[in-house]
Amino acid sequence: MAKKNGLGKGLGALLEDNDADEEFIQSATKRTSSSKKLTSSSNLPKGITADEDGTLWVDPNLLKPNPRQPRLYFDENALAELTESVKKEGVLSPIIIEDAGDGSFYIIAGERRTRASRAAGLTRVPVQLRKYSDSRKLEVALIENIQRTDLNPVEEALAYYQIMELEGIKQEDVAEKVGKNRSTVANAIRLLKLPEDMQKAVASGEISAGHARALLSVVAPADQRVLFNRILEQGLSVRQAEEQSKELNGGSRSRKKDTAKAPVVDTRDPDYIAIEKKFIEAFGTKVQMKGDFNKGSITIDYFTKDDLDRIYNRIMGEEESSL
Repeated sequence: MAKKNGLGKGLGALLEDNDADEEFIQSATKRTSSSKKLTSSSNLPKGITADEDGTLWVDPNLLKPNPRQPRLYFDENALAELTESVKKEGVLSPIIIEDAGDGSFYIIAGERRTRASRAAGLTRVPVQLRKYSDSRKLEVALIENIQRTDLNPVEEALAYYQIMELEGIKQEDVAEKVGKNRSTVANAIRLLKLPEDMQKAVASGEISAGHARALLSVVAPADQRVLFNRILEQGLSVRQAEEQSKELNGGSRSRKKDTAKAPVVDTRDPDYIAIEKKFIEAFGTKVQMKGDFNKGSITIDYFTKDDLDRIYNRIMGEEESSL
């Protein structure tokens, strides 16, 4: 049996397919037989009005973000372009909202349109009023953003993970819900294994999802940090990052196999370990400290001439600045 592809149907069709999760407010959108204008309905929440065509309208200032909105970052340039479009054409696609119960409404889908409407000075925007479960709020927002390719890789990964947590389902179930391959969902969720600063770099576009996959392939955390610094400082391509990840792994995989039964615990002073990590970040390469605060040695590795030049300039620059 062919796999159902939700994304090919459009957001409207997707939402209409799940009647069990949605309660449509229809009384405010029915025409009377004696007039083209709608009669006001007591079932309509305060703040929402309906025109003679049955379209619901609300002041965008009454709208607030979906508590399950997967998107955390908004491109200011893209938002400015959308604002100009809204000034000229208005909001063409209704914003999907849910009554918050306090005189305001949650934005289920359409936060960019809402922000652009406010920036454009609009006093009313078209809406569709619906009700969802927490997991469905996230799912609808996720689907809309995926269709519009608005989510960065980390936001998409977080959304998949949250759906799994909320509904207690597996990756393949999430993939089925949003019309993605299981491998796509699995690879996305792997990004959440990266340290927070690396996730932020992916989210901001400083490094790509391809760079992130190269980082995830590095076995040792210290080596992963080395590669991350090189990507930032040297502007490595994804292919270069993949090649260097293999070089850094070198004997790491074999060491990992040897120590699988008896993991090596670093018993050094935590402050001493922290200093080693600072050296790794400063030089962008592998640094090993042996000894303690009273006596020891520092080994700085380099793997290319660029590494050596950078380390030399960093050390000499610091020495000169202290003179």
